[in-house]
Amino acid sequence: MGTSQISDVELWQSSLAGDGAAFARLFDRHRDRVFLYAQRQLEIPADSEDVTAIAFLELWRRRDDVRIVNDSVLPWLLVTVGNTARNSARARRRHRRFLATLPPPDNEPDVHDDVANRLDGESERRALRQAMRELSPVDQQLLTLTHFEGLTLHEASDALSIGYGAAKTRLSRARSRLRLAIEPSVRTPEERTAP
Repeated sequence: MGTSQISDVELWQSSLAGDGAAFARLFDRHRDRVFLYAQRQLEIPADSEDVTAIAFLELWRRRDDVRIVNDSVLPWLLVTVGNTARNSARARRRHRRFLATLPPPDNEPDVHDDVANRLDGESERRALRQAMRELSPVDQQLLTLTHFEGLTLHEASDALSIGYGAAKTRLSRARSRLRLAIEPSVRTPEERTAP
């Protein structure tokens, strides 16, 4: 049987039995998807390599807790990336708050603001990012797993350990909130006048 035909379950079981090559095959199989997912989750896409490495490190470190969904470790890895990205964003906010307490430099332009403005680009993208940040962490991951990673709602709800019905409701509400944030013209007259 070729390596591409070996399932994640078989590779994972071999990894747990001490087969480093099996773990390497899991890494090779999923690293690109995990990396791209990390880029979408992070404020600074350059941090994606670190977050990808952390996800695979956590896969091994927390091997007793790994949930395989539809014979794949990918959903578990993607959820781990989402958690790591949130932790990274919190650390970055703490760092910014600390920097804000320092005295300003003497008439030096703020390079960070210039870089951030270039990275943000379009106003729709900023609106989407802001709307995503306002969603709960579970709703953020649910949207990202289903819309960007191609997981079914069943797979995403299993990976996040929430019921299918709850996931369906949460996803519908999250989509509506994003749609309204990005396209304010689609609001009904009642939504426009609501406080």
